[in-house]
Formats: sequence, C-alpha cells, structure tokens
Amino acid sequence: MHLQNDVSSNRNYTLLLISISLATFMSALDGTIVNIALPTISEIFNLPMASVSWVATIYLLVLTGCVLIFGKLADRIGFKIIFVSGFLIFTIGSFSCGFFPELFNSYGVLIGSRILQAIGGAMIVSIAPALVATYFPMKMKGKALGMITVFAAFGAAVGPIIGGMLTQYLSWNWIFYINVPVGFIAILLGMYSIPATPPVGQTKTAFDSLGAILVFTGIGFLIYTVSQGASIGWTSPQILITAAISAVSLLFLVYHELRTPDPLVDFRLFTKRNFLIANLILVLTYFLFAGVNYILPFFLEIVRAFDTSTSGIIMTCLSGALMISGILSGVMINRFGNRKLCILGSVIVSAGYAMFIFFSKDVSLHYIALTLAVVGFGLGFLISPGTNMVMGMASRDKHGMVSSLINVERFGPMTLGISFVSMLFIQAILAVGTHRNVTTTSPGNLIIDAVSTGFDLVFVVLFALSVIIIALALLSKDEIHPDNLDSDEPVVIGV
Repeated sequence: MHLQNDVSSNRNYTLLLISISLATFMSALDGTIVNIALPTISEIFNLPMASVSWVATIYLLVLTGCVLIFGKLADRIGFKIIFVSGFLIFTIGSFSCGFFPELFNSYGVLIGSRILQAIGGAMIVSIAPALVATYFPMKMKGKALGMITVFAAFGAAVGPIIGGMLTQYLSWNWIFYINVPVGFIAILLGMYSIPATPPVGQTKTAFDSLGAILVFTGIGFLIYTVSQGASIGWTSPQILITAAISAVSLLFLVYHELRTPDPLVDFRLFTKRNFLIANLILVLTYFLFAGVNYILPFFLEIVRAFDTSTSGIIMTCLSGALMISGILSGVMINRFGNRKLCILGSVIVSAGYAMFIFFSKDVSLHYIALTLAVVGFGLGFLISPGTNMVMGMASRDKHGMVSSLINVERFGPMTLGISFVSMLFIQAILAVGTHRNVTTTSPGNLIIDAVSTGFDLVFVVLFALSVIIIALALLSKDEIHPDNLDSDEPVVIGV
C-alpha cells in the first residue's frame, strides 16, 4: 500500500520535510544547548554540579526510554497524532522549564518539566525517519534523509553557541523559551502537511504494556548506570543494583517479545542478516562519534591549551563537513545505492580516526581541523544511507517501530561511547602513574605523559573499531521491502 499520492505536490513534500527537519533540529539542539547553562542553573538554585547534571541526564534517560513505546504507538494509531501531540507536549514542557522553576523557586519543578519535555521529544523523534519512509517516493527518500541529517548536525553544532549567547545576554530561561515559537510553527506545519492516513495493519490485540514497562525500565536504568557509573563508582552498590535491574529487564524483554503476537520490539527482524548488519553499522557509527566528540575538547584544552570558545569553533569543522556530506549523500543515494555510500563513508571515517593517532602536543591547528573535517565528511555518507537502508527493509506496518529503534541506536550507543572512552582514558592515565617512577619524574612531565598516553590509547582503539564498520559495510547489501517501492520499481524482498 502506497501513500505517496496523498502528498500530492512538491509544495506539500517541502512542508512535510520542513516539519520533520524541525523535529530533528530541535532534538539535537536541546541535547547540547542546556549543558552550557548548567553552571548558571547550579548557582541560581545553589546546587552542586553533581546534582544539576540531572537537568541533562533526566532528559536523555526519559527520551531514550520512551522512544520505542511511541514508535509502536504510531504504528497503531497513526503518525500524525503522535507527531503533533509530541510537539505540543514538547513546547509546553519547554515553556514550563523556563517559567515555573524560578516562579516556585524549585529545582524539582525544573526536573519535572524536563521529564515532560523529554516525553514530547521522544514522540517527535521516534517517527521522523518513518515519516520519510512512508510518505516520500523512492526518488526523494535519500534527499529527505540527507536534509534531516544536515539539520540534526546543525542543531548539535549551534546548540552550545546559542545556549551561551542566550545565557550570557538574556538569561538561562531563554534556552527553553527558544523552543516555544519553533514548536508552534512545527505544530501548524505538521497539522497541514502530514496526511491523516489510518495506520496500516490495524490489530485488535492489546497494546504490549508489559513490553513498554520492560523497555523503559531496562533502557532507563542502563542509561543511568552508564552515565553515573564513573562519578559514583562502577563497583558501588547503587550502580551494581541498577545494572542488574537493567540486565534482568532487557533479558526478560527479549523473552517476552518473542512470545507476543504484536510485540513492542520485533526482535525477529534481527534474524535477517542484512537488517542486523545495517543496524550494527549505525550503532558503531554513533558509538565512535560520541566518543571522539566527548574526548576531543579535552585534548584541545589540556594538551593544545586552546580556550573553551576556540575549542568550540574548531569542533564545528566536524559538524560543517557532516552537513555538506549529508546533502551530497542524499543526492547520490538514488544513483549509487546505500551500500556503496556506506562503504565510502566507512573508509573515509576510518581514515579520519587513523589521522587522530598522530595527534600530539605539537600537532598543528590545520591538521586538527582537517582530521575533524574528514571524520565529519565520512559520517554524512554513513548516517543517511545507513538509516535509509534500515528503513527500506521494514514493511510499512513496522515503520514506526523501526524508526524509533534507529533513535534508540543513536541515543543509547552515544551514551555508551562516552563512558567507554572515559574509562579508556582514565585507565591509561592510571597505568602511566603505576609504571612510571613518580619520585624521580617532574610533576609537569608526568602529567603530560599520562594525559598524552590516555589520548593515544583512545585514538588507537577508535581507529581499530572503525575498521569493523568497513567490514560490516562490505557485508551489507541493498535490500528494499515491496511496501517501500514505487509501482515502476523492481521488487527486492526485505524484512
């Protein structure tokens, strides 16, 4: 069943693409804009940094835990109601974050408002790829996903800049107020441009409530364990208990979903070799990207002694290159296919990670900028085609679920990647302190050696893991489910 005819003109396609792009832009922006205002929020509410970090952590925890739930709901009740309602909740939550905490002088109100905002965020990001897969014809899918990648990269890049300016020249409240007018525009666009089509494959079976509880519990406690483990202590009872709850919940989730007629997450999809490979490509891509995005500012500020603003400007080289290649990959997908672009992107990304190995305290600014640009350029040829490959293999009645799965594969591995890189870095520093004669080495040299060793180990491991992405891309193949084909295109059976 094709619904492309419901969006009958190029004007409607453009408006629909703007709606989806706004969703990805706001999601990426809100993930980075808040962090720079945390010191100010900490001072206003007289909180330690460990406590105020929950402003960022709770948003990621709730969003990641809810995204699969809303993806499945969208398959059952329709995309339009989930998207429009999600933006409305997100907008109300954003206003609440900026207005009510100071009105009631309550940090708890801010946390509660962030939870509401995250629920809305989960609703809008869960189905963004699904909207493209469902309503755009094959010849436009690649370009649409390329534009979405561009807006996501742009939101992540400008978040700290906009957040810093709003906090400095207006107040911290405006990092949330900025979402309100954008939200209302997106609501109006969504109401007009998203077809009010009935869900495909309507079922009389009850919604998988137990699966929803297990998903939220398992993923939520996993995100908490990974994000708080380093600060609380990986062997602390609190972290061990939350890790155990997460593991038991996720294992029981798999057991339950395989026996449910209409599961929240259809794990049977992963028995298809190509579907598994395409998802692994995305997981590893986001895992490594988050790691390098986390560790590099420390290198720039500690080893190269750049100030914070300069480091931020340097980091935009990655996002800028990602935006360019995102556009190019969208244009090239129809001509070359997803697999060839994924191979190209994986080779370029791996080359960029190899260039990191040669970083030192004497590395030039031009080499740093070039390395970041190479990695960013490669990512654009991985993310858009990889997403298109996964969505293309899913039948229409599973678009919402698979779309939300892609978002879990973005947020989850990024959190894991940051923790993994942090642990590698710390262990390398500890190894230097253990094996170097600290009584005969000057403190300055010992610190430089320890930090440099930490960065060296991280960069080598990131490169080694990036080679796996090349292998996966080579093993993948272009495969499209008949539901996603236009009438004049050949059928290649997918999931």
